[in-house]
Amino acid sequence: MNQKLENDADHPPSGIFSKIKKYFRNPFFIKTQSVSEITDFLKDAVDLNIIDKEAESIANKAIRLGKTTVKEIMVPKVDMVTVSLDEDTSIIIDRIIESGHSRYPVMGNDRDEVSGILLAKDILPKIVEGEAHFNLLEMLREPNIVPETKKADSLLEEFKKDRSHLAVVTDEYGAICGLVTIEDILEELVGEIEDEHDIEEEDIVEISKGTFSADAKVEIEEFTEFFNLKVDPMTIDAETLGGFVINQLGVLPKVGDKIEIDNLIIKVTHADDRKIDKVLITKN
Repeated sequence: MNQKLENDADHPPSGIFSKIKKYFRNPFFIKTQSVSEITDFLKDAVDLNIIDKEAESIANKAIRLGKTTVKEIMVPKVDMVTVSLDEDTSIIIDRIIESGHSRYPVMGNDRDEVSGILLAKDILPKIVEGEAHFNLLEMLREPNIVPETKKADSLLEEFKKDRSHLAVVTDEYGAICGLVTIEDILEELVGEIEDEHDIEEEDIVEISKGTFSADAKVEIEEFTEFFNLKVDPMTIDAETLGGFVINQLGVLPKVGDKIEIDNLIIKVTHADDRKIDKVLITKN
C-alpha cells in the first residue's frame, strides 16, 4: 500500500496526461476549450512539473491570441510596401531588392483594389533569363483579403490550411487599412522574429548630452519610462509618441513643430503629409 502511495506521488495522475494528449494534438487547442478551463489545466501542468514556466507563458500567449484582432497586429497601410500594375518592371525589382520582403500586394487602378500578391521568387527566373520586361498579371497569386475584426488565431488557421503567408486587411467600409503576415501572428506568441534583412535599431537614441532622436512609432509606455516622466501613460489618448504629438497640436505636424511635456521639448524632424517619422527630444 505504501509502495503504491509513493508511486502515485512520483507520477502525475493519468488524467493529466490524457488532457495533454487531447489538447496538444491540435497546437492551437484554445479553440476547443474555454479560457478558464485551459488556464486551470496549465496551472495543474506547471504544479506537476509537466511543463515549465516558459512553456506556460507561451501557452498563455496562445490563449490571448484568441482574443486578438488582426487590426491590433497588422502593418498599417502607410507602412505597406506594395507594387502597382502600371509600374515599370525595373522599379519593381529595385523595390524588392531594397525592402527584402518575399511577398507584395499588387495594387490596381483603384486605391483599394488589390489585383493579387506577387512573390519575389516568381520574378527570379525572369531576372536570371535576362528578361527586362514581363507580364506582371501572369505572375500574381490570389489575394487573401480579411476584415480588421478577424481574430488572429482564426487567420493563422487559414494560413496553415491555404499555405499562404500574407493577407490584406480592410476596414468596415472595404478600404484597405493594412496587411498582416504569418510572421506578425507568430511574433505575438514567441516575440520578435528577426531575419537577415532586419536592422536592429534603438527606438530612442541619445545623440548628444540631453538630446535624443526618437522614432515616432515608439510606444507611449516606453517613452514615459525612458524619460522617467511623472505622467501616467494610461491618461494619454495615444498609443505612440507620434500620435501624442498629433493630439497635442490638433493637426498633422510639419517639420519644425514643437510641443512640451514635463521638462522635455519634442520637435518634429522628419514627416510627410500622412505621418510623423522622427522627432528630436531635448531636456530643458
